[in-house]
Amino acid sequence: MTTQRLPRAAAVSAAALLSLSLALTACSRPADTGTEPASALSHIHGLGLHRGTLYVATHEGIHSPGPGGAPVLVGDRRDDFMGFTVAPDGTFLAGGHPAPGSGGPSNLGLIASADTGRTWTEQSLGGEVDFHSLDTAPGGPVYGYDSTDGRLRVTHDLKTWEDRADLRALDIAVSPAAPDTVLATTETGVARSTDGGRTFAPATGQVLAYVSWGAADALYGVSPDGALFRSGDGGTAWTRIGTVPGGRPQALTAVDGRRLLVATRDGVYESGDAGRSFVRRMEVASGSDGH
Repeated sequence: MTTQRLPRAAAVSAAALLSLSLALTACSRPADTGTEPASALSHIHGLGLHRGTLYVATHEGIHSPGPGGAPVLVGDRRDDFMGFTVAPDGTFLAGGHPAPGSGGPSNLGLIASADTGRTWTEQSLGGEVDFHSLDTAPGGPVYGYDSTDGRLRVTHDLKTWEDRADLRALDIAVSPAAPDTVLATTETGVARSTDGGRTFAPATGQVLAYVSWGAADALYGVSPDGALFRSGDGGTAWTRIGTVPGGRPQALTAVDGRRLLVATRDGVYESGDAGRSFVRRMEVASGSDGH
């Protein structure tokens, strides 16, 4: 495909680039030490909102905020949900690894929940694939970034997958207006595909850790050091909005054009004004790396 050059944004610090590199190569389940409080969340990998309830995909299951913002486990599975998204029809999609001692293969493949995370069923690729990022758009397929092989995969029925481009990425985002347009965050910038992830233009421009498309003209991204950006043209140009609270980011979800969810080192925050201000929804004592 034709290479599209993005304008160079403000330089990202060497420390930020290093943190993204570490996140791209981080082990998904470090050894359990047994010293972490039972109420603490070790790593956050994904965020979703369904009928007003916040869902947080973590190293130890799906949680929602309880009284005072304390995390409450949804269902009884404490799997390491590495990839997580809420599909337009309300179905929860996830990938990752089973909880220690639960048995089964080391990779979950794609699993789905029709009851907001209380129960899950295996859909495909169990034992084969560790999805670190999942995304979809109305009327489009489900895209999954397979960290096992460093490859983008696509499915229309949650069962049969087609291999697309090989790339080294941390996060992906699908355009809500053009489901064949996919962005991937890499160490050198945001890579773009306009052919359903079959090919990507070379990644240039703003280096971001996580991206999320809330509306056709509202694409959000957060850098490894916590700077929040917005693009109104699908990622060609970025405007810095500010800095997310709580330190290094771990996950980002744009619910719509103005409503954002972001997980950082000390909590999960929500913005209703396009990232200009945030309110903490869940208090977290977590690890320093999202993925």
